[in-house]
Amino acid sequence: MASNQDQEFVEFVVKALVDNPKDVKTDRTVDEMGVLISLHLNPTDMGKVIGREGQTAKALRTLLRVVGAKERARVNLKIVEPEGSTRGPRSADDGAKAVGADMDDFKL
Repeated sequence: MASNQDQEFVEFVVKALVDNPKDVKTDRTVDEMGVLISLHLNPTDMGKVIGREGQTAKALRTLLRVVGAKERARVNLKIVEPEGSTRGPRSADDGAKAVGADMDDFKL
């Protein structure tokens, strides 16, 4: 089996999901922690790869662990956020503020 089978797997699956498959690129690095596959793609395709609440990315990482287990390697996936992305950093308080604001409506 090829040592970069995990990288080919990621490219195959992601290219099937996105609208711009020509923009999908992966980098594979190996260190003492295992294998890291960095995924670069078109900014308009980020939502398709991440999915609702991160479910698509989570499923892709789970499948990638299975592929890595065959090679007895720990494989991780990093989705690289493109330059010029409009999404800013998220804080841990974002969800708490939204829930707190909604709870004011229920006070008697």
